[in-house]
Amino acid sequence: MTDSVSKSAYDLLFQPLQIGPVRTKNRFFQVPHCTGMGTLYPHHTAKFREVKAEGGWGVVCTELCGIDPHTDVSPFSFEKIWSDEDIPGLQLMVNAVHRHGALAGIELVHEGSAASNRLSRYKAQSASARPSRGMPTQVRALDRSDILEVRHSHKRAALRAKKAGFDIIYVYASHTLSILTDFLSARVNRRDDDYGGVLENRARLLKEVLSDTKDAVGDRCAVALRFGVDEVLGKEGYGWQDDGRRVVEMLADIPDLWDVNVNNLDFDMMTSRFTDEGYQEPFTSFVKDVTDKPVVGVGRYTSPDRMVRLIKKGALDLIGAARPSIADPFLPNKIRDGRIEDIRECIGCNMCLSMQYSGGPIRCTQNPTVGEEWRRNWHPERIPPKRESARVLVVGGGPAGLEASLALGKRGYEVVLAEARDVLGGRVTQESRLPGLRAWSRVSDYRTYQLSQIQNVQTFLESDMQVDDVLSGEFEDIVIATGSRWQKTGIGRCLRQAFQGCTYPAVYSPDDLFAGAVLEGPIIIYDDESYYIGGVIAEQLRMEGHAVTLITPEAEVSGMLRFTGELQTVQTRMHDLDVRLAANRKLISFDGTSVTSACVYTGRPHVHQAASLVVVCMREPNDRLYHELLNRKSDWQGHGVRSVRLVGDCYAPGTIAEAVYAGHRFAREFREVPDQNEAFRLEKIVLDESSLQRKCPSGFQ
Repeated sequence: MTDSVSKSAYDLLFQPLQIGPVRTKNRFFQVPHCTGMGTLYPHHTAKFREVKAEGGWGVVCTELCGIDPHTDVSPFSFEKIWSDEDIPGLQLMVNAVHRHGALAGIELVHEGSAASNRLSRYKAQSASARPSRGMPTQVRALDRSDILEVRHSHKRAALRAKKAGFDIIYVYASHTLSILTDFLSARVNRRDDDYGGVLENRARLLKEVLSDTKDAVGDRCAVALRFGVDEVLGKEGYGWQDDGRRVVEMLADIPDLWDVNVNNLDFDMMTSRFTDEGYQEPFTSFVKDVTDKPVVGVGRYTSPDRMVRLIKKGALDLIGAARPSIADPFLPNKIRDGRIEDIRECIGCNMCLSMQYSGGPIRCTQNPTVGEEWRRNWHPERIPPKRESARVLVVGGGPAGLEASLALGKRGYEVVLAEARDVLGGRVTQESRLPGLRAWSRVSDYRTYQLSQIQNVQTFLESDMQVDDVLSGEFEDIVIATGSRWQKTGIGRCLRQAFQGCTYPAVYSPDDLFAGAVLEGPIIIYDDESYYIGGVIAEQLRMEGHAVTLITPEAEVSGMLRFTGELQTVQTRMHDLDVRLAANRKLISFDGTSVTSACVYTGRPHVHQAASLVVVCMREPNDRLYHELLNRKSDWQGHGVRSVRLVGDCYAPGTIAEAVYAGHRFAREFREVPDQNEAFRLEKIVLDESSLQRKCPSGFQ
């Protein structure tokens, strides 16, 4: 595609748009999304958002920003605007975004029943009383004075946001994470006053907060409403065809911008395993028929052609993105410049979301620089050139080897990438053939293409490197990125010793299935990894017609997917496919015809008929070549080798994201002199005399 064709085809995406009193330079809108950094990491957050503004996003927003101490979500890192003391940290982000001509948005929220308040120790609040989430306590129903205070608190937060310099100020009513959705939902709101009952009453607080915000800041700031139009709960909740639509009709002209999605957070953030690009369109496409105000929506969009079609047909005015803006902060600029093939497309794995749920700063499978923009001074599109010449051999073309080769090549080093198989990608290529994981091939596809554009990187397939091959190649540095292999012993989180019968021929690992092994049924899968592989393999084998039972020591299948928002969907998929589930059970033995498991609590055994057993537990690093090279270290000097390094899964098996990060970090630090003051910066709390003498914030008095 030539530049002239691309620019004319996508000009629509770069047209300005008026949003109330402000104007965005284009149609690319980074909607609010979590980072796991928030108020505690203001410099991290500001740089993370700035890179997106630099990459061409016309609007860049914060994550959820709590309006007062009733919106405390400890122990997770969160953004807050409880008092004027929070303004300077937020201004770092505003100023950073403005430097690149983008608008800065802030998403104000009262978390309602979703607030843990472990720090503030306030009681969580809601429209009606009910048990709290995850705590042996109860949510308090708001009385009229509490409702008035919620309104005042939101208005004060909006004024602080205006003072901080934000251009767009959000009222948030989505994802069941807002007190406003607590009031809207008939499932939650059981009130019999004028804030309960009919929809007009349940929407009263939302309408009041919207009007308060417009009155307070509408002269200079655009007011956006983020609204989940459907609870995706069937008859148990409201939908876009009934109350969801009526709310939009009722409030159509009040906000300056409608940011629409679904109220169910897990569905809003659903992975590519279960949804395709644009999956929210059936829920949100009606909004433009109801309001004349600009509308932004999301759908994990990475295709510029689809973006243009959405705007042309009047479904959206602005293309919203969270995950695609993380995977490639420069997506807009690449479209503008006609470099579509250079877009680092989101694979929809939800590694980004998992860190928020598990309590860590954001990271991404596709973009290893995410979260490191300030801490390590990493930029997603720029990397320092080499300091000196070197010829580097990278052994292994999986995610770590591909990323190491690509980053080394961009730095200007002469790189030879040797892969034993006839295709690049390693575990990514294998796993992307499993049900629902096709989009994961973007990890290898992107890097393979980028490598083909770099003249100083040579790639050799079907090259199973041995020690003599390595030492005879006149390389100065050797990078071993040969991945890992699945064990069949059953040793994992639960078992510390191999189970009886682990050497039977009918015991298989995921690697055997990747290699084309044909299994006899009935099949038992023992999953002690508790991530995605066990469930996906169960799905594949069941679709092939086998009777499948999945045994796990955990209470739920694929338990770690609670962090990616897929847990409930996976359980449903297993039941729909009639995969038999045996939770809280550990593997004891296999005799070729049956598997014996035992309850992890009582030890009571149970026998399952099985002709084949698939073990999904732990992986062993493929580090044989590394150790053989170490054993011949005396030969290095004669061959000019300066270093041999393990990178990725062959160093310590982990996620694909960890492997990509390891390859990138190696390349960034290769032949560099580490600066202890800059290599890993941490946010520091600085106390001056005035702060030591300062009184408690008014919210705590």
